[in-house]
Amino acid sequence: MGLFSFFKKDKEKKEDLEKGLEKTRNNVFDRISKAILGKSKVDDEVLDNLEEVLVSSDVGVDTTLKIIQRIQSRVARDKYVGTNELNNILKEEITSLLQENNSGDGSNFDIPEDKKPYVIIVVGVNGVGKTTTIGKLAYNFKKAGKSVLLGASDTFRAAAVDQLKIWAERVGVPVVSQGMGADPASVAFDTVKSAVAQNVDVVIIDTAGRLHNKVNLMNELSKIKKVCQKVIPDAPHEVLLVLDASTGQNAVEQARQFIAATEVNALALTKLDGTAKGGVVIGISDQFKIPVKYIGVGEGMDHLQIFDRNDFVNSLFN
Repeated sequence: MGLFSFFKKDKEKKEDLEKGLEKTRNNVFDRISKAILGKSKVDDEVLDNLEEVLVSSDVGVDTTLKIIQRIQSRVARDKYVGTNELNNILKEEITSLLQENNSGDGSNFDIPEDKKPYVIIVVGVNGVGKTTTIGKLAYNFKKAGKSVLLGASDTFRAAAVDQLKIWAERVGVPVVSQGMGADPASVAFDTVKSAVAQNVDVVIIDTAGRLHNKVNLMNELSKIKKVCQKVIPDAPHEVLLVLDASTGQNAVEQARQFIAATEVNALALTKLDGTAKGGVVIGISDQFKIPVKYIGVGEGMDHLQIFDRNDFVNSLFN
């Protein structure tokens, strides 16, 4: 890719991100503007109003209090902070918070050189965009020059297997499946074994999205992990939890349950373009200390992006 093409792609990505965060940005800015109306400096009243804005934008109570405390410290240290500086301070503190939780460190769809195949197990409840995210991941990895193999281990619903096959065909990658009712761990084992035999770069395994019986879910995910390790001892390299950002605090509760059920080490937040609750990205990253790795900012294949904290915060406060 030439230098001009690289900058063009980077510009398009940022434009997609800004468009995807439009509802959240408008929601936050309208409220912040009202919070500081008629004020020349950041005082207790401004901070109280700002706290209300952040909580109502689904940043979460604990994370909001952390941000407010940091701003209070800066105000006390600098003696006088004008309201015109508030946006920059917010940007700096939110970026710092995301950095502390290792969210937004990635820059492209790449894998460690010593992890081949790189095994990703994808978890999440039905309806959050899990299978769509898998399809878009496969597309972006393939676009980055990686070979990809999908595993249809959500055998609880026939529709899930069929949907994954449709995405596999659309993207042009193979899929391993045994149909509805098959043992999910058996499908995962076949997928990883095939990937090793075919020297595949990336394996992405879909799993069942039901939460009504957490014990069964925990046992199933544990079994899938163990059979992967029979083929590749350090697999899975990534357990990716997909959450629907538009559900706000409900996404936080889903995260809590899945994190209790399995060792989640990466998050994907979908449907940011359809919600004003984009603040949940900040809250979830901070509350669970798990990095947000991918965000969905539209329906297109390229609208699943590697999460970049600087681009995200700049787009949010642009």
